[in-house]
Amino acid sequence: MLEAKNLMVFYENMLALNNISIACPENSIVGIFGANSAGKSTLMYALSGIMLDIRKKEKMAGGERITLSGDILFKDQNINDMEPSRRARAGIVLCPERRRLFKESSVLENLRIGGYLATRAQARQTLEYVMTIFPALEKLRHRLGGFLSGGEQQMVAIGRALMAQPKVLLLDEPLMGLSPLMQSALMKATRSIQRETKISVIVSEQYARPVFPIVDYAYILENGSAVMEGTKEELMDNPDVKSAYFGVS
Repeated sequence: MLEAKNLMVFYENMLALNNISIACPENSIVGIFGANSAGKSTLMYALSGIMLDIRKKEKMAGGERITLSGDILFKDQNINDMEPSRRARAGIVLCPERRRLFKESSVLENLRIGGYLATRAQARQTLEYVMTIFPALEKLRHRLGGFLSGGEQQMVAIGRALMAQPKVLLLDEPLMGLSPLMQSALMKATRSIQRETKISVIVSEQYARPVFPIVDYAYILENGSAVMEGTKEELMDNPDVKSAYFGVS
């Protein structure tokens, strides 16, 4: 459904993504794992089209020159030049790292903001679903985003992304700063969302342990390159993956 072929991203003279090829088929969850600065967020920005906006703003401000090459395909259509707003309308929706809620708006307002691409019926139905998949938000619907815990904010961020009616949901480091219990709960919810809505999910994370159980396929990035890929079973059988991501020798 969503695919990158030989994708490269340069920031001035620094290579951020080096000839990366990944694929996310329909009705699947794909993991992107790597340490800080491995290129995970750059990949998500490239897939969602936000990198085009960043490049444009840098050019207008006389900042660093950003160069992209390779191909991004959505339903076998090349979308290299498609603006991020059009990609969102087509169904490629990014849930960014660090949540980025409107802190002075309530939970309900944050969720409704995400529904600007939905019909009234879709928005109402999806809002009900979000409250079902994240029941803790029901009692918090009028609380301001800035007064939520990290886990509650992440629930709202994922819910807001769902309100945009995604066909492919991009989750960029959703577990950052959360407790192990909350990490596990969010990943279980993500698997439930994928199974119940049939959307595809790409989740990028530094913390592989809570994510590995829910992925169908995964890629491991190092210094902007995809150094390993496979099913979760194949990667778990690899001693290097066990050592680097699970502390098992």
